[in-house]
Amino acid sequence: MRTVDSHFHWFPRSHFEHMAGRAEHPRTERVGDGYRYYYNEGRGFLPLPAVWFDLDAGLAASEAATGPDTVVVCTTGVLSGLLDQLPAKDAIDTAYAYNEEIAKAQRTHRDRFFGTAAVPLQDTELALSVLDHAVRDLDLRGVNLPPVTAGNPIDVARLEPFYARVAELGVPLIIHPTDLVFGEMLADYGDALQRTIGRLFDSSVTVLRLIFAGVMERYPDLKIIQTHGGGFLPYQAGRIDKNARQESLPLPPSDYLKRIFVDTVTPQALTVRTALEFYGPDKVIYGTDHPCWSPKAAVGVLEEAGLSDEQHARIRSTNVEAVLNLT
Repeated sequence: MRTVDSHFHWFPRSHFEHMAGRAEHPRTERVGDGYRYYYNEGRGFLPLPAVWFDLDAGLAASEAATGPDTVVVCTTGVLSGLLDQLPAKDAIDTAYAYNEEIAKAQRTHRDRFFGTAAVPLQDTELALSVLDHAVRDLDLRGVNLPPVTAGNPIDVARLEPFYARVAELGVPLIIHPTDLVFGEMLADYGDALQRTIGRLFDSSVTVLRLIFAGVMERYPDLKIIQTHGGGFLPYQAGRIDKNARQESLPLPPSDYLKRIFVDTVTPQALTVRTALEFYGPDKVIYGTDHPCWSPKAAVGVLEEAGLSDEQHARIRSTNVEAVLNLT
């Protein structure tokens, strides 16, 4: 049985070199062997040292933790949504180039590395063209969903065709925290507020918008992966049902929540056990958040959780292969 790491980060240097050539924000700046990625008109930046660009080292770290049959699934992580801060035409061209580089790595590391797509959403028709190219032509296995697009919430009505197409293609939307919306208001204490609760708030709000807007009701086959154990949502599902019932929805919000896949990127065994109880044994998938977290530490949390052999097999292989069409 192979282990599939559903939450792995690697970035092609070509994208950051391209962004370093921009005079306006968003743009990157070279810092040693890495970069700073400036966003929100230059008010915020992400430090990205060289470890983010070393795919061979990342694959080796994953294999050291779970064996030579380990497979990784690469996502955009906190970079999700940054392309939406570019002019629409530039964003589309940049996304095509980025996705081509991810697909190249997928071909080079066949059956060891799978990629997911960056799709800017400022222009719905152009987004559909990027989406189709990424999934149908490049064989990428998921779509990274930002929390906002060009200042609009992710549930803006014009994106309805986008969600319909993602559901039709059968690939999952991957919802990962960003720093775009809440990062500035939670920058105190050396960004400790943002890095802890702010990022979880970001992904949790994104999921709730999809539920309250009826996207998950209209597209019951739409697959969604929320990182970091589902953020705040499984622990406050009762309060969400009590205080946020929407007349337009035939089911309580928690029923839609339980359709979502969540990963084990949560350094606490209790959170893993809670996710299993709330979402069910077929909705929890293994992840490491490399290089933000150690693959060995991720495995250690699963061992600490006291899972059965069947639960281990589902989490580390069966569930994620199903949701990402890896079989």
